[in-house]
Amino acid sequence: MHKKFHFSIWYYVAIIGAIFLLETTVFSGNAVKEIPYSEFKKELVENRVQSVVIQESMIYGVLKPSSSTTAKTPAAGAAGTAGEESAPATGFTPITKSTPWSVAFQQAREKRAELLKREFSVVRLSDPNLLHELDVHGVNYRGKINSNWLSQLFFNWIVPFGILFVVWGFVYRRMAKGGPNVLSIGKNKAKIYEADTSKRVTFKDVAGIDEAVEEVRELVAFLKEPARFTKLGAKLPKGLLLVGPPGTGKTLLARAVAGEAGVPFFSMSGSGFVEMFVGVGASRVRDLFQEAKAKAPCIIFIDELDAVGKNRSGAYFGGNDERETTLNQLLTEMDGFDPNAGVIMVGATNRPEVLDPALLRAGRFDRQVLVDRPDLKGRVQIFEVHTRSLVLGEDVDLKRLASTTPGFAGAEIANVCNEAALLASRREGDRVSMVDFQNAIERIIAGLEKKNKLINPQERRIVAYHESGHAVVGYFTPGADPVQKVSIVPRGVGALGYTLQTPLEDRYLMSRTELLGKIKGLLGGRAAEEVVLGEISTGASNDLERVSRIVRDMLTVYGMSRRSPNISLVDREDSRFLGQGPSLARRSERYEQEIDEETREIIRECYEEDKELLRRNRTLLDRMASELLEREKLDEGEIVAILGPKPSVPLSEAVSVDGGRPTA
Repeated sequence: MHKKFHFSIWYYVAIIGAIFLLETTVFSGNAVKEIPYSEFKKELVENRVQSVVIQESMIYGVLKPSSSTTAKTPAAGAAGTAGEESAPATGFTPITKSTPWSVAFQQAREKRAELLKREFSVVRLSDPNLLHELDVHGVNYRGKINSNWLSQLFFNWIVPFGILFVVWGFVYRRMAKGGPNVLSIGKNKAKIYEADTSKRVTFKDVAGIDEAVEEVRELVAFLKEPARFTKLGAKLPKGLLLVGPPGTGKTLLARAVAGEAGVPFFSMSGSGFVEMFVGVGASRVRDLFQEAKAKAPCIIFIDELDAVGKNRSGAYFGGNDERETTLNQLLTEMDGFDPNAGVIMVGATNRPEVLDPALLRAGRFDRQVLVDRPDLKGRVQIFEVHTRSLVLGEDVDLKRLASTTPGFAGAEIANVCNEAALLASRREGDRVSMVDFQNAIERIIAGLEKKNKLINPQERRIVAYHESGHAVVGYFTPGADPVQKVSIVPRGVGALGYTLQTPLEDRYLMSRTELLGKIKGLLGGRAAEEVVLGEISTGASNDLERVSRIVRDMLTVYGMSRRSPNISLVDREDSRFLGQGPSLARRSERYEQEIDEETREIIRECYEEDKELLRRNRTLLDRMASELLEREKLDEGEIVAILGPKPSVPLSEAVSVDGGRPTA
């Protein structure tokens, strides 16, 4: 492949230098010796002037050969000579067809050199007797009008405008590289992925979201064989809205639809429509749809649709807001779609609750597809996709990795695979092992290890007992997630240690006992500090935040209050989405007081149970803390060896709730 040629400012400097060189060599003529007018008159009186050419401001002439010259040469050659020949040369060998070219060239050079010695120029003065004197002395003379139109045209018009255009082109390209310029500010900035690209994405590259893939397969059939549907009177869907948490594969799914259908794919972010100039967003929307219609059938994909499609009736917009104008133009363009044009709108957002209702009505975004976080089977498939290019060790178990990453989205799993490969490269391994994947998961969950962070022995002992308390309580408490790893190596921002507890399977319903088990596991660290050290530290701040959130959800969302059971305060009209927390309705001051009192009761009861459990198992607590101070890390097998077999306690008070979100 040839390297692309790039111009720089030095090329323009070289071009301008060449122009001035042409001026001095081509248009200025040969250099002729200039003599004073008095000397010219003297040569004329002495009858030494052979011929002259008289111009408006200059006189060009040729002197007669001196007596020492052995030959007479033609009186021609330089600019301004008479162009007439004198007597034939007698000192040079006559040039014939048989004369060698080197001899002829040498004679021509000598003639030219001898003639240049006799040429002169003089500034013309006002002399009425000049022509009479020329006639008296027999000088051959003629007049010539100065004609510099070619050089004037070149240097007065072509060169200035040429330099102007060159400089403007250079500046224009620099502006285009730096960002949008004034001439193209109304053009859309969508990236176009053509159908014949070698890196086309298909459904084989999409894993873990099988239900969403099945929903969009019909769009591919519409784009491939529209006649099969239109002959029955069906219309092509105008819009498809992909809704889901960040990183679940919404953009990848949209590109796969275009890749399967073999049509152009226009990709643009919602924020790319809006600029500081009024009307630019609407202009870009019009330009995008015009270009798409010209390449139909095709797909227009707008990522982060909420950036341009927020609700106009809320507090997001002003009366003449540029975003509102852009949204109005988008709604107009979607209404103007020809059902048979073959242009499909695909939008993606993780905030569907803020979208304008006019954008979601039938006839615009006809279908909404939820792209949720993958389950265990989906995570296994995603691991298979992202480990295709990795050299895996024999001990790598993708199903086990999937079971230890509940709640991970596709982008997070891709990050795990990449981090594992980097860790393997860092230790100069020839394969990516299971340990690399486990370390990558811990790095993403808890943050980067800070092995060089110095902690004094007293604080290190507090951290060891704190994490041991989490592990012991979580190990022996029914409903708590299994303890997989304990570490006192500082990680992330401010974490002096961590206890890794993750469920071994996907859970969609949780009982009250299981929620209380989570609360007890989180309070186990602080309880261990009080039991062993007699006082508490600030290390449990994050644990307390999570405990308070779980208890409040139990009482206000899941209806698990003992004083006011089966009451949910979720406001459906102002509900939020995707883990942002439900919006709660207003409640009375008395009811709020009851919730606060019961919250304190639940936390106090769980905390007292934790302290009692740790007192009964003080020997195990001390043993685990000692092992942590010595090894710094304990995995699942080592934890089981220290604490012994886990007792099986049947769960009680099983009241099912939807994990994290209120059910209908």
